[in-house]
Amino acid sequence: MAEKQNDRQISGTDSYLTLKTEAEAVFVEQRSKFIATARPVENAEEAEAFISRMKPNYKDATHNVWAYFIDDGNMRASDDGEPSGTAGVPVLQVLKAGRIFKSAIVVTRYFGGILLGAGGLVRAYSAAAKLGVEAAGIVTMTLCERFTVTVDYADGDRIKNALQIGRAVITGTEYTDKVIFDYYLPREKAAAMTNLFAELTSGRALVTSSGTEFLDIP
Repeated sequence: MAEKQNDRQISGTDSYLTLKTEAEAVFVEQRSKFIATARPVENAEEAEAFISRMKPNYKDATHNVWAYFIDDGNMRASDDGEPSGTAGVPVLQVLKAGRIFKSAIVVTRYFGGILLGAGGLVRAYSAAAKLGVEAAGIVTMTLCERFTVTVDYADGDRIKNALQIGRAVITGTEYTDKVIFDYYLPREKAAAMTNLFAELTSGRALVTSSGTEFLDIP
């Protein structure tokens, strides 16, 4: 049976941890084989689509246990036939304890003929989930603001250099009668960069903002 839990939301944060990519890890305990597949997801719908995609891949397995953790108000877990609380919740707890948001894990079990008991199941599913997280890797997503800065050609190199030194993510450069840079910058650095542009161009730089987005900043 699937469990739905609610707690505090993470809205308002400027950064969060999530999984880097989809990856798989294998854990064996008392001849039972546990295959953990972990991946980042944007929302519950994407998590459930991932879970639905995984089940046919392991339709001969004894159990396909799963959990996803979008945020503190949006999480679910399923034991998929294992004794209640011994599988899905331990997998979910790995994500919750690590504060690994927007993430999902499916742990597939092939029964090896030896009963593990409630405690053994909790430990095995937890261990498999942790290996899945390690295989997928963890990244920090930072809230960035999306900007466009328009400058004269004479100021172009100075502005580009300032963006590179400031570790802005430049997403496009356009040359018209002006030089236009599209870039992302962590929100806490935005005001300082805009002020620097004003100094470098004697106030000629035109900076406009067009929203925010969470990005993995190198």
